[in-house]
Amino acid sequence: MKLNELRDNDGAARKQKRVARGPGSGKGKTAGRGIKGQKSRSGVALGGYEGGQMPLYRRLPKRGFNKPNRKEFAVINLGLIEKFIAAGKLDIKAELTEDALVAAGLTNHKRDGIRILNKGEIKSAVKLVVSGASAAAVEAIKAAGGSITLPAAAAE
Repeated sequence: MKLNELRDNDGAARKQKRVARGPGSGKGKTAGRGIKGQKSRSGVALGGYEGGQMPLYRRLPKRGFNKPNRKEFAVINLGLIEKFIAAGKLDIKAELTEDALVAAGLTNHKRDGIRILNKGEIKSAVKLVVSGASAAAVEAIKAAGGSITLPAAAAE
């Protein structure tokens, strides 16, 4: 294959419809905007404008608070860990760190840490070192004969 032989797959790039380019184009004259009216003019943004009436987004009350510096964890379920162990993508003899879980493909990003949740079933005795885990997940890991190491603040 040469550079001059590269091209898109069939149907990957559709040709853009050129409007207002004469009657032969099928979108000439009014360019698909109909006749007259505010929407046929240029520079019109009718998104939230209600003709001077108080718009809906200002009539409804604001609720809650979004913490700007909140921590966002990548979530991994116990069932998924077991599935990856069965597939041979995780080595249970070694300590499973957050980097090892990302490298195995359990999650794409570590974000502010990885949090383990108790969805699914774990049968293997694993040694996990992660940022957080639910209380039920910690119990399930210990019941399977494994261990989990959490930072002091994350143990819930």
